[in-house]
Amino acid sequence: MAKNQASSNAASEKSLANQGMKVTLVGSVVNLFLIGLKLWVGFAVKSQALIADGVHSLSDLLSDLVAILGLKYSAKEPDEDHPYGHARIQTVSTLIMGIILLAAGGLIVYNAVEAIYIHEPSHPSLLAIAAAAISILLKEWLYWYTIRVGKAARSLLIIGNAWHHRTDALSSVAVLIGVVAVYLNPDWHLADMYAALFVSFFIFKVGGSLFVSAFKEVVDTAPSSETLLLLEREAMEIEGVRQAHDIKARYLGPQLFVEVHIVVDPDISVRKGHAIAKQVERRLIERVDDVERVIIHVDPDPKRD
Repeated sequence: MAKNQASSNAASEKSLANQGMKVTLVGSVVNLFLIGLKLWVGFAVKSQALIADGVHSLSDLLSDLVAILGLKYSAKEPDEDHPYGHARIQTVSTLIMGIILLAAGGLIVYNAVEAIYIHEPSHPSLLAIAAAAISILLKEWLYWYTIRVGKAARSLLIIGNAWHHRTDALSSVAVLIGVVAVYLNPDWHLADMYAALFVSFFIFKVGGSLFVSAFKEVVDTAPSSETLLLLEREAMEIEGVRQAHDIKARYLGPQLFVEVHIVVDPDISVRKGHAIAKQVERRLIERVDDVERVIIHVDPDPKRD
C-alpha cells in the first residue's frame, strides 16, 4: 500500500514538473515575440517606455531560461553527492531570477532618467499603442496560465515566473498610458519617460521579493511559527507520544524537511518506539502541506508513570 502511494506521488510530481516545463517554454516563445515587437517599434518611434518594456521582456526571457534549467535539474533523483535531492537548485534559480529583475529595473531607471535630463523627444504612433496593447493581453494570459501551474506544483520558481509575467503586463499598461498621452499631445513627451520609471517600480518590487524569499531558503530560515505549532500538534495526536519538542524544519525548494523529538514511555520496546515514530512520520507527511521528509528522534520520558 505504502509502495503504491509513493509510486502515485512520484508520478504526480513528474506530471507537475512536465507541466511546469511546458508553461515555461510557452512563456519563452511569447517573450521572444514581444521582445522583437517592442524593441523594433520602440526604436522606430523613439519611445523610451516601449524600449524599457522590451528590456523588461528580455529579462522575462532570461528568467524563463533560468526557470527551465532550475526545473530540469531540480527534478533529478537524489544521488551519492546529493542525498537530499536537487530541489535547492530551484531556490538558487529563483535567487538568480530576482537578481536579473533588479538589474533590469536599474537599467530602465538609468535610461529613463538620462532621457529626461537631455529632453530626448519621442514620437509614439498608433503602432506603438498597438504593440503595448498586444503585450498587455499576451502577458496577462501568460500570468494566469503560469500561476495556476505554479500553485499546483507548489513551485516558488514557477510562481515567481508568473509574477514576472504580471509585472510585464502592468508595465505595459503604464507604457500604453504614456504613449497614448504623447500621441494625443506631443508636448507631453516626458510622459513616455515617466511611464518607463513607473515600469521600474514593479520590476524592483517583484525582483526584491523573489530575492528575499529565495535567500531565506538558502540560509535555511525556519517556516512560520504557525507551521511549527501545527507540526507539534499533529505529532501529539499519535497514541504513545507524551511530548513533541525541539522541532526544526527547513525548505528545500517547495519541499519541507522536518526534524522532531518525541517523548515516549521509557519501558516500551525498541520495536514499539520505532512503530510510534513511523506513525508520527506518516501523519506529518499526510497532514501538513509541503512536508516531504521527517526525521524522528525517540526520547524516553524521564518521568515514569
